[in-house]
Amino acid sequence: MINKVKQVFDKSGSVNRTMWRILVLLIFAVIALSGIVVGLAKGAVNVPAATIVQAILTNGAGVQEQIIWNIRLPRIIVGALVGLNLALAGAILQAVMKNPLADPHIIGISSGAGLAGIIVLVLFPTMEYLLTPVAFVGAMAAAALIYLLAWKGGIRPIRIVLAGVAVSAFLGSGISALMVLYSDRVHGALMWMVGGLTARSWPHVYIILPYSICGSLFAFWGAKRLNVLSLGDEVARGLGLKVEFTRLLMTAVAALLAASAVSVVGLLGFVGLIVPHAARLLVGADYRFLLPASALLGMGVVTLSDTLARTMFSPIEIPVGILMAFVGAPFFLFLLRRES
Repeated sequence: MINKVKQVFDKSGSVNRTMWRILVLLIFAVIALSGIVVGLAKGAVNVPAATIVQAILTNGAGVQEQIIWNIRLPRIIVGALVGLNLALAGAILQAVMKNPLADPHIIGISSGAGLAGIIVLVLFPTMEYLLTPVAFVGAMAAAALIYLLAWKGGIRPIRIVLAGVAVSAFLGSGISALMVLYSDRVHGALMWMVGGLTARSWPHVYIILPYSICGSLFAFWGAKRLNVLSLGDEVARGLGLKVEFTRLLMTAVAALLAASAVSVVGLLGFVGLIVPHAARLLVGADYRFLLPASALLGMGVVTLSDTLARTMFSPIEIPVGILMAFVGAPFFLFLLRRES
């Protein structure tokens, strides 16, 4: 049915294609808003809409108002920003590495951030404020290593995947080694590795928000450059684009977005793989539309998934990372078979 609707919009040319993309963006915005509203309303205690509005506007002293303001609202904001960051990071990496299977979690960038984060959590637990910048350094180091291992007269998608899997396994062994050596300190780190939004509060919002704003601005600024880069290196150079500089800069932006998300919620995988693909099916490969579409859909997917994860087996709450892996792994295999 979606294809039929797109054909109707496409018959009159590029203007109607733009209208279709704007319509999709509006739908994704509704999904993102729905994720926020449902997350605020549903839980161990269901809260009516009027109470939600009152809690947000007045920060009342009632029990339900305090549940909204101090527990659910910061958690939902963190989830929305994490979804935005990981979706943008995945879309950028798929363009930079010319690989539809690229994702911060799959190709090892999240593992680099994860190892750096585990080092801080286990060895320097009083220096948690360094988590995001250290995770960024780890993510950039992993990205550089993957790029070097995959380079052989150019970049090929299959080499990116293989190099990423190898680097991810190597870094994962480092994480496991730290957890074995410091088994008395790993409880918090173990939950962080799974990826979840449990107990996320206003300080976590303040940690991730500046990185989300900065990374998003750089990502949207680079949209036209990503469009040129997707034409191929030779064509891009012919159009005057500094290919390697652009690739390095946009990889740094993706690493910043992924590292900030990892530092707050842990190793939450597959968001950067699933969301950009779903958005690309509807808005196409123009990054001026694909990036905002991925950002909005990422917000909705993570917030709705987190609400499902904490209410599915209530009062037991499962980390959202487990739910995303359950959905994302079959989707990855489907893409792998289609691209091979």
